[in-house]
Amino acid sequence: MRVLVIGASQGTGALAVREALARGHDVTAFARSPQKLELAHPKLTRVAGDFHQKDSVSAAVKGHDAVIVTASATSLKGFKENPHYFSQGTALTIEAMKAHGVRRLVVLSAIGTGESQQLLNVVVRKLLVGFILKLPFQDHERQEQLVRDSGLDWVIVRPGRLTGGPARKRYVKKTALEPVPGSISRADVADFLVAAAEVGTWVGHAVQVGG
Repeated sequence: MRVLVIGASQGTGALAVREALARGHDVTAFARSPQKLELAHPKLTRVAGDFHQKDSVSAAVKGHDAVIVTASATSLKGFKENPHYFSQGTALTIEAMKAHGVRRLVVLSAIGTGESQQLLNVVVRKLLVGFILKLPFQDHERQEQLVRDSGLDWVIVRPGRLTGGPARKRYVKKTALEPVPGSISRADVADFLVAAAEVGTWVGHAVQVGG
């Protein structure tokens, strides 16, 4: 399978690239600075581009079987400069996928977005989602709605607090609005992102993951 990872230079995106390669896929790592991805592999292609530029995104999407979107601003300042960081780039990705006939879309969101707010305790909900990270969560809601309305074979992935460490691959996955463990390693999130791109099990669902 030919997999495009958008936001691939670091964090969960970089780990998704590694996981997809480990599973034998041909992977394109798309980022502003893909050279930051410290990885050499014969099935890896690096593409420098801008998540918020139509032509850049379109050129990257063409020829792939699945797209995984993990792109995010690196600081809260980035969301103050562009409160539509997630949704703007995701809209361009969806447009490009439709133009090039690419069906599978996997998008990294977060528990606390939309109806999943009810899974958080009231302090976290008010302090984190409603105040400190208000702009990112508001835009995750816009992003998720675009994905739901896209008509593509989509999966929304909602992890809790992201941690370091290796993938244990024993995490909990729920499509129902039921509690999952409050944290999960980025490596395990990457594992699920790639799995969601491979199989149809989760298509049409927002999946809460934790553990």
